[in-house]
Amino acid sequence: MSKSPVNAAGIPDFIYGTAWKEERTQALVELALRAGFRAIDTANQRRHYFEEGVGRALAAAYRDGVVRREDVFLQTKFTYQHGQDQRLPYDPAASLSEQVAQSMASSLEHLGTDYVDSYVLHGPASNYEWTDHDDEVWEAMRSKRDAGRTRLLGVSNVSLRHLQQMETGGSELPTFVQNHCYARLGWDRGVRQFCREHKIVYQGFSLLTANQEVWNHALVGEIAALVKGTRAQVVFSFARSIGILPLTGTTEAEHMMEDLASLEIVLPLDAVEVIESLAG
Repeated sequence: MSKSPVNAAGIPDFIYGTAWKEERTQALVELALRAGFRAIDTANQRRHYFEEGVGRALAAAYRDGVVRREDVFLQTKFTYQHGQDQRLPYDPAASLSEQVAQSMASSLEHLGTDYVDSYVLHGPASNYEWTDHDDEVWEAMRSKRDAGRTRLLGVSNVSLRHLQQMETGGSELPTFVQNHCYARLGWDRGVRQFCREHKIVYQGFSLLTANQEVWNHALVGEIAALVKGTRAQVVFSFARSIGILPLTGTTEAEHMMEDLASLEIVLPLDAVEVIESLAG
């Protein structure tokens, strides 16, 4: 059985994403762990995630001997109020730094742990600028890292401009960037290049659902036949070839196994170039 291990630096090679799972979250995370996933992504944002369900799944997996806490890479997020619904994990009247502290404490309780492996800012306060609000939140997140509540830090839904402003402003750069990855935008080429130059690990989500035109392309079908794999396996293998750590949110056991098996598939260089040529 293929598994998605965590390397010596504590970085996984495949992540199971838990957005939009709602009441199925617990069962699906248990299924993913049993299938071999060893990295789980969630957020303390009840609008799109059920973090407590992830924690229940982990507790069941620990109890049944499927995994131990140290075997699993856990990633969760702090989400600003504008990205939440009414079910807030913090006091909206509190300072941003205190909101980070409250959200982190709530996440650790939900997940049944005293630390997470990666703590991610779910998105900057502005779509256009890295703001003073972001500086305050980022510093609060760093303090949680320094206190041992997380090992690593990341930023999601971020633009190249945001990252450049972090750099020019003297902010510590993240270990991870997690973005929606569109083929028609060159698979987020500018952000990926910045990440490569600064040794940041780029996490890509919605690799299949956001890129149906690639997934359904005849050339991808030909490559899949060549490597004796599925179209999804080709997309995930391609992503790794260009420096993307992929997420999958599949809800089918068969697809979980197939997705993990993509770890064994190495695409020929010309196949990688063909798929990149399909991008915008």
